[in-house]
Amino acid sequence: MSESQSEEHFDTPIMVLSGPSGSGKTTVVDRLLESAPVRIVKAISATTRAPRKGEIDGCHYYFLSPEEFQRRRERGEFVECFEVHGTGNWYGTLKSELQRARDAGAWALLEIDVQGAERVLQQYPDAVTIFLSTSSIDEYERRLRARGTESEEAIQRRLKNAREELRHADKYKYRVKNDNLQQAVQEISQILSTREAEIHAR
Repeated sequence: MSESQSEEHFDTPIMVLSGPSGSGKTTVVDRLLESAPVRIVKAISATTRAPRKGEIDGCHYYFLSPEEFQRRRERGEFVECFEVHGTGNWYGTLKSELQRARDAGAWALLEIDVQGAERVLQQYPDAVTIFLSTSSIDEYERRLRARGTESEEAIQRRLKNAREELRHADKYKYRVKNDNLQQAVQEISQILSTREAEIHAR
């Protein structure tokens, strides 16, 4: 990335939220969008996977063909992108999503995996990185099974990925345990309030 590109979004505060499947990321994000002490724009991820029932392009994801995704990769339009969970599907965050947050005078919230978080930090070292977890791997498994949406093979693959992701948790600036949803949201809100005050104090 060139110097001019890295400066393009220098005044856009970025929050990265990661955590294994079953850690409750989506629910936490929904609560933060409703009640966070700072204005937040959730970056919409792009993906090559097909939409699931009820999913809307440009709302839940930007659904791109593999060819279009590759063209955008080659043009350097992604902050980060990776093939995820061994499925053959690609996911990524477009730089235009950071611009959308900047235009709104808001924080950009990226709900991405550990690979993506590392790539974001390389470009935006001041990003607030938060790793969301539960008390044990057994709790992840219980939540995954409670969804009732995935095969046994998929559950085992996600549990394997969860163990791998947990090994990267110490690389994050903050770790938040989500055994109590309200408490987890309050803890993240406090982190954002503190960082927002630091930004305005500069």
